[in-house]
Amino acid sequence: MIFWKYHGLGNDFILFEDLEMQAPTDPEVVRRLCDRRTGIGGDGILYIRPDEEGDAFMKIMNSDGSEAEMCGNGIRCVAKHLYDFAIAPVERMRINTMGGMKEVTVTISEGEVTEASVDMGAPMLDCKDVPMDCEGRFVDRAIEVNGMRIRGTAVSMGNPHFVIFQELSDREVQELGPAVHAHPIFPKRTNVEFVRPRGERLDVIVYERGAGWTQACGTGACATAVAAGLQGIVPLGRNVTVRLPGGDLTINVKKDLAMVRMTGPAVRVFQGEMEL
Repeated sequence: MIFWKYHGLGNDFILFEDLEMQAPTDPEVVRRLCDRRTGIGGDGILYIRPDEEGDAFMKIMNSDGSEAEMCGNGIRCVAKHLYDFAIAPVERMRINTMGGMKEVTVTISEGEVTEASVDMGAPMLDCKDVPMDCEGRFVDRAIEVNGMRIRGTAVSMGNPHFVIFQELSDREVQELGPAVHAHPIFPKRTNVEFVRPRGERLDVIVYERGAGWTQACGTGACATAVAAGLQGIVPLGRNVTVRLPGGDLTINVKKDLAMVRMTGPAVRVFQGEMEL
């Protein structure tokens, strides 16, 4: 079976053209393939499948074998593959996901996609939509974790995020990432963003649901910009640079919160063939 390796800012994926829906999705096999010592290695697996409404459907499996609703870095990689391999040779495409239909515009250089801009849709802020066991919006409110009161803002970008601007030591961040991720207030667990504002730039590290600490998280960058706008840390309606360990994403959140746009690179690393 042929596969490709892609990454977006170091958030790396195995990709299958799963047009016949025969690629491996068994959690045990997914974990084995994503293992960095004994497998191909990756933060997850992307499956390109047919879709009746869009140019393709993107299925995402995390490296722990769980399924994700949406992946911002992953969808840019899928868009690159769709264009570069003439599956959808258009500069504006529609890619369906469990988190909804996403419109993607690609930037072409020498016949290949170098960058993609994704309309990520409107953020969901009501607790029931995150989901989170609370009422109304959870903006700059506290939860109890490891005996500490941790303030954050809950945002769904098709998947759940808890964005923390609180000043914390590196040790506290390393301990709180997995603890917040598994907090019982999040019935489906959550991604966790730790943010340090630097003027209109936001420096972020992310503990991803299903993958742990990663080099970058596209939906996490979007959720961070939304939370920062809601808390008055950065202005809404303007481009904001979100700096992740793997590099920068440009995020624009409309003033009325009707849409979030994410722009960043997508890179194909290699192609291979494997036997299962």
